[in-house]
Amino acid sequence: MTSLLAPHPEVWVYLATSPLSWLTLTLIAYVVADRISMAFNRHPAVNLVAIASLLIILALKATGTNYESYFSGAQFIHFLLGPATVALAVPLYRNFERVRATALPIAASLLVGCVVAIASVVAIAKAMGASHEIAASLAPKSVTSPIAMGLAERIGGAPFLTAALVIATGVYGAIILSPLMRLLRIKDPAAVGMAAGLASHGIGAARAFHIDSTAGAFAGIGMGLNGALTSVILPLLRPWLGL
Repeated sequence: MTSLLAPHPEVWVYLATSPLSWLTLTLIAYVVADRISMAFNRHPAVNLVAIASLLIILALKATGTNYESYFSGAQFIHFLLGPATVALAVPLYRNFERVRATALPIAASLLVGCVVAIASVVAIAKAMGASHEIAASLAPKSVTSPIAMGLAERIGGAPFLTAALVIATGVYGAIILSPLMRLLRIKDPAAVGMAAGLASHGIGAARAFHIDSTAGAFAGIGMGLNGALTSVILPLLRPWLGL
């Protein structure tokens, strides 16, 4: 593939200096990945985020473009993560009655899920000899990227490493969601959705919507509430975790 690109270096010089081109590349990669996922009937193993990320990585490698140059063009999509996170209030509003009826189970699962997600990954990282920066970058892996990156920076982690770990967590959670729920014989869509949102944020929530609309709604609720609670819990747990 590199040999095909070599005769036209001026094209890649233009691409590297044109921010709009990288935004366009990101959108094209997503559309292609979505079509591939649809072709496989939305099989959990064919995750469109993983496919789109791979396509972008190959394009950056082929053109010799560094991440900073790419991000300068695609940062508008990153900006939209903030409004998208705020928009999670919509499923919360639409399912408010059911949420109110199950407030106690939701609160219990939220608290346990939040603490376990943070404490377990930090403990495992430290047991394997990870540095403080890596452990701090891992701590907020189960919340959505804009919140996770801000928290990681605050406690001494690397925001961009956290972003990669958040995506990896989401992709893995989306892949194992259905098999794991079947193994545990959990059929309640609200419970499935809460688990997806708590453990694997937006990517898990997207997968939950493919399973059931109620599961998707509760995944959005779990994702939003976990992001808010983690922002409070992580600084409180920091001294106990050695961060």
